[in-house]
Amino acid sequence: MKRFLLITLASLVTLAGCHSFKKENVQPPTPLAKDFKPTVQATRLWRSRVGDGAGDSGARLRPAVVDGVLYADSTDGKLVAIDATSGKTLWSKSSSTHGWFGWGDKKRKDALYAGGPAVSGDLLAVGTLDGHVYGVNAKDGSPRWEAELKSEVLTSPVVVGDLVVVRTSDGRVYALDSKTGERRWVYDQGTVPLLSLRGNGRLLVANGVLFFGSDDGKLVALRLDNGSKLWEQKLSSGEGRTEIDRLSDVDGGILLDGSTLYGAAYHGNLVAVDGPTGRPLWTRPFSSFGSLASSGNAIVGANDESQVWAFDKTGGADMWKNDALKYRWVTGPAVQGDYVVVGDMEGYVHWLKVGDGALAGRERLSKKAIRAQPLVVGDTVYVEDVEGHIGAYRLSAH
Repeated sequence: MKRFLLITLASLVTLAGCHSFKKENVQPPTPLAKDFKPTVQATRLWRSRVGDGAGDSGARLRPAVVDGVLYADSTDGKLVAIDATSGKTLWSKSSSTHGWFGWGDKKRKDALYAGGPAVSGDLLAVGTLDGHVYGVNAKDGSPRWEAELKSEVLTSPVVVGDLVVVRTSDGRVYALDSKTGERRWVYDQGTVPLLSLRGNGRLLVANGVLFFGSDDGKLVALRLDNGSKLWEQKLSSGEGRTEIDRLSDVDGGILLDGSTLYGAAYHGNLVAVDGPTGRPLWTRPFSSFGSLASSGNAIVGANDESQVWAFDKTGGADMWKNDALKYRWVTGPAVQGDYVVVGDMEGYVHWLKVGDGALAGRERLSKKAIRAQPLVVGDTVYVEDVEGHIGAYRLSAH
């Protein structure tokens, strides 16, 4: 049976097609203050574009930066490497076989890249909407291997040691051989909720353990070497009167700080868990579909109304809350120095002070929604919108 998928997280309005729901805002986004005076200067270093980006797929495409090179992909089959400092394109490949003369890469015919790339050494791994994973030479984009799975890949693979670990939207996690793409093991979640959010949280690997949030509101730990389950911890009860009320995905990435894991579920809780044992350390109500960030003693996240919160790491107590971006459907936050950075539904990038949550800076990447969590590398943050525009920003005193 096909799963029902929520494309965005406003209110459910109309049924669009036989196996997906389309959502539209019922609450208007909070207007941006016209008299806003920034206290930090955000300078855009460069802007580029990668194909058509995520388009209408609902995927949250996020680039990867390794050794000064930014790698990005798009659902219309573009795969690129960009100098992360200058924005200059180093190489670009297209899987398209369309066109007047049938040009393109025949081995990756119309690959609908959707998981975002992962790079380790000279291997780039990327998944697709039609359930394929490709191993590519990160130096020039030339193909190495192909693996066919049973469902779409909506999140980035993880390349660790001799394994490429991939999650699919049907609740399975695969470990593939990094040299050949051959299957090493498969973990099957079993029953996947009929109704779930459109997307999957990123995989996290640490100390030989793979962590991820499931579609039924659990934090799961697997052995990396064989895929056996070590423990699971519930982040959401999945209770409610309607199917919408019972949605309980952990749709953001799991955050590791020291030996403590932090995760949040839609219609659920923010939970701190001891990584080695899975023992809960503290829990508090917090409904979120985005990834979390950490700065000093604070855990920062955006709730399901796009209010940005900071919580104390040791017990989950409130530190601050910012309402200025409510209903602007902001991304999961990232931390850039002394600032929290998020993107919103109208293409704006916002910077908030880590200390008190006050708005500090604002720039506009485009007029299109930003859905993926910004990526901070060193003193630069990289932001991508749904049409594939990527901007690199650096902060300086105003």
